[in-house]
Amino acid sequence: MLKVRQAQSSLRASAWLALAATLALLGAAQAQSSPPSKLPLPKADPPAKRIITQGPGKTVTEDLIPCANPKPGMNLRKNPVGEITAQDGTKLTVPVANNFATAPKLPDLYNECAGVTPKDMSEVDLNKVPIVELDKDGEVITGFMVADNYFELYINGQLIGVDATPYTPFNSHVVRLRVKRPYTIAVLAQDWEDKLGLGMEVFQGNTWHSGDGGFVAKFSDGTVTDSTWKAQSFYISPLQHPDDVVEYGNIHDTSHLGGRIHPLAKLPTCREYCFAVHYPIPDGWMNPN
Repeated sequence: MLKVRQAQSSLRASAWLALAATLALLGAAQAQSSPPSKLPLPKADPPAKRIITQGPGKTVTEDLIPCANPKPGMNLRKNPVGEITAQDGTKLTVPVANNFATAPKLPDLYNECAGVTPKDMSEVDLNKVPIVELDKDGEVITGFMVADNYFELYINGQLIGVDATPYTPFNSHVVRLRVKRPYTIAVLAQDWEDKLGLGMEVFQGNTWHSGDGGFVAKFSDGTVTDSTWKAQSFYISPLQHPDDVVEYGNIHDTSHLGGRIHPLAKLPTCREYCFAVHYPIPDGWMNPN
């Protein structure tokens, strides 16, 4: 999922431009014929290009980064990356094409694999967090971020760093920036998966559990993730059928499926035969304006 935000000169950023990228979320039910009542919206121009895959992908990397400090009781999972070929021949990286191998890792706020486990903020020395300088005459802004599971942080189009643990155990990060306001925050967020290309994970003994994802951030200038953020999904799975995703304007809508944990949701039963719908990620999505 790609998110872009422009933080204004007021204490709390008020104007948002957000795009969201590959985020595997939402369990799916059978293909629906009736859309949510608040839609449709105007058609997208140009029309959305959907890329459809079915079944599992091929594992290319079994584990991006093994946990360096494994201990009994930790929620340890491998961090696999693979590829899948769509019905139209397009080759895609699953769960997401990422910069993990080459980008700097963001400073840890809490990370069991790195041995960073403060009990509370009184045990965190922010003065030891290096300042990333974007503007010499800017102010220092501190941000705290956690994702389920992986994210990449951009400020004014520049990649600042990436999540140090793509999957689990769950971890959080802190960043300090010297930047002038207004500035643009952009985030690619991705729910990782055990079943590459299917958006599924192992959960409480269920090896075909529909995954979900999320991202939460809070910055010292008052900027927080909330309902004013805009987001766009570019990888939606598992789906019983590609028609489970309905396009209205620029919205890739699945709200009529009831979600993953909604009591009325019908989770997909297709397992290894499930579908996924992908969309091309726009070039320069992380840039201001």
